[in-house]
Amino acid sequence: MVSSKKEVSSEFLPFLRVYKDGSVERFLDSPYVPPALEDPATGVSSKDITISPDISARIYLPKPPTTTQKLPILAYFHGGAFCIESAFSFLSQRYINTLASQAKVLVVSVEYRLAPENPIPTAYEDSWAALQWIASHSSNDQNYKKEPWLLNHADFNRVFVGGDSSGANIAHNLSLRASRESLQGGMSIHGVLLSHPYFLSSKPISLEPSSDDDVDKNLLYKAWEFAYPNAPGGFDNPLINPFSNDAPSLSSLQCSRLLVCVAEKDELRERGVRYFNAIKKSGWKGKVELFDVEGEDHCFQIFDIESGNAKIMFKRLASFLSTPLN
Repeated sequence: MVSSKKEVSSEFLPFLRVYKDGSVERFLDSPYVPPALEDPATGVSSKDITISPDISARIYLPKPPTTTQKLPILAYFHGGAFCIESAFSFLSQRYINTLASQAKVLVVSVEYRLAPENPIPTAYEDSWAALQWIASHSSNDQNYKKEPWLLNHADFNRVFVGGDSSGANIAHNLSLRASRESLQGGMSIHGVLLSHPYFLSSKPISLEPSSDDDVDKNLLYKAWEFAYPNAPGGFDNPLINPFSNDAPSLSSLQCSRLLVCVAEKDELRERGVRYFNAIKKSGWKGKVELFDVEGEDHCFQIFDIESGNAKIMFKRLASFLSTPLN
């Protein structure tokens, strides 16, 4: 832990503290855990790989029913307001083990760089580079080091991107970018999974803060300002506000299936519902679904995977990820 005797430069409490020597002390990260071959609870194997000098990932491989069966791929992006948590944490490992096991999906959980050391748009650029690395396995491109688990077990016709909270925000933006820029080997995104997506705007909706003073105190808004200081457009930057005037049309999402998950007690619920309704009205040609859980809060299924509602949500996510192509 960083010494508290150092001189403090800035704070984003209760998440982290930045010192004048450039070091960062994070308070709410769950502990690091190593990958494991055949997790005792789920049978899922995991290992860590290096994508580039700045980007790494943890790959999860469930036991396939047959050695020749190809599995759907989920490029997963963890939450944490762009500034905390990790693909290598206890919470991420437990969550992805459970999801990979139930959905029979090969997961690449991306370790993108965090703010404030690496302000936005770094997280988006790292995530796009990771998605391109995954896509390189669908082609004969020799510029990328290939991962055997992807080469031997991945079905590149069933590629999903997804995440929770800020990770869901990243997944949304990657799907939009994939409609403008080609992925390696011509790979396409089949489905997008947005769990409790983190979106904002300068104009409050529902029970959100209605005054500048309330906004200043609200962690959702402070997180964006902390992760992206002086963001063009502020809370209406297209990366955080999918309805801003400068945002790409939602009809351009590059996928044919989309699942939006929200929770009744989550501050972000109404924005998730609004996003779902906007997709339906946008002219987008795919199938969008809303999964709304009563009595739960933000990312509840990660913190308590054994709760009744978490088990129901895992079944819903698994159904979405494992549905065969039409």
